[in-house]
Amino acid sequence: MPFCAVFAADTETLTLPELDIIEDQDQDFDVPWNVVLLDDDHHTYDYVVEMLCEIFGYSIRKSFRMTIEVDTRKRVIVWSGHRELAEMYQERIHDYGADPRMPSSKGSMSCVLERAC
Repeated sequence: MPFCAVFAADTETLTLPELDIIEDQDQDFDVPWNVVLLDDDHHTYDYVVEMLCEIFGYSIRKSFRMTIEVDTRKRVIVWSGHRELAEMYQERIHDYGADPRMPSSKGSMSCVLERAC
């Protein structure tokens, strides 16, 4: 039903068009996202543990378990939640920098975002 507004007795009635509700096709707001850290041969265990502790506030024990998992399984989910925060964590991982303990390390570790199942 159209919305009608009357501003005064001597004025015309203004009929506003109906507005269609536009649905977000991605529906990203309600779907959790995973931040997935990917393995490489250019970062030490110490680097990975320190990075996870600093970025996510994880304990050394939890960070070490994740480090072992990324080394053995070649990937580990380090965080799950809203997409906006997942993107922020991904950026922080990518900005963390090279591992100073390894001459072959030229930059940060890689991580990807995936929809949680």
